[in-house]
Amino acid sequence: MNLITNLYSALAQGTLWGIMALGVYITFRIMDIADLSCEGSFALGGCITAICIIKGINPFLTLLIAMAGGMVAGLATGILHTRLMIPAILAGILTMIALWSVNIRVMGGPNVSLLGEDTVFTIIMDTFGIDQTLATLIVGIGIGIIVIAMLYWFFGTEIGSALRATGNNEYMVRALGGNTDTTKAIALIISNGMIAVSGALVAQNQGYGDIKMGTGAIVIGLASIVIGEVIFGKRFNFAYILGSIIGGSIVYRMIISLVLHLGLSTDDMKLFTAIIVALSLGIPAIKAKYSQRRIPA
Repeated sequence: MNLITNLYSALAQGTLWGIMALGVYITFRIMDIADLSCEGSFALGGCITAICIIKGINPFLTLLIAMAGGMVAGLATGILHTRLMIPAILAGILTMIALWSVNIRVMGGPNVSLLGEDTVFTIIMDTFGIDQTLATLIVGIGIGIIVIAMLYWFFGTEIGSALRATGNNEYMVRALGGNTDTTKAIALIISNGMIAVSGALVAQNQGYGDIKMGTGAIVIGLASIVIGEVIFGKRFNFAYILGSIIGGSIVYRMIISLVLHLGLSTDDMKLFTAIIVALSLGIPAIKAKYSQRRIPA
């Protein structure tokens, strides 16, 4: 029964982290940019929502404030990359390092407790008379659907199509007169805004904001993306692909919950996650290479 409870909780948690994975998907898959600033943006969202709630701001409104903060962080990475010509991966690292100090300044310390404060989840719990896990699931699914719908609409617009084209072949976009610097900056802004919202939700759910809460977020996001692609595939339309990312996040959380239930130390989770990502990324390539060798000449 304890395992069922843990898996149920992992299902709910997966929906919250899935929003972060969608943000990583925009830069990693669509734009082909290795953006490491997501770890700082995730913690920034958590720090902003925590201090705003302490100051009496509506918990739902703090999600929008956190998103704005994440978008500013994404803009900073975009400026470093496109204006100062710093490689994307290094620009992300610089932003992530800077956000460590910013997050401490925002909260006035390394962490802020939300014990006894109203959050999005306590409001839902009190309104419908449900427990926290179900409230987490409702909020995660609800916001996930909204995010997927907005992304599906956005990437169908002219600007969204330009972003996708830049990720496929930025030289062709430049040849056609497009500004790839602008599209990259827009992608980074949107991505980090979503990641900050996920961080805000996780902070409200766990009951505190902490500057370390974004550690390993990029690996978790990549694991969710790869697992979603492997299990659910890239079939049907773009909305299905986005939904599969959240599905991958849920599966990842369930795998982690199951492994912990079997006795694996929490200190080994980073190693376990890295192995999952490495295998998920490497196995398809190895299978494709093996299949080519088997084709008769």
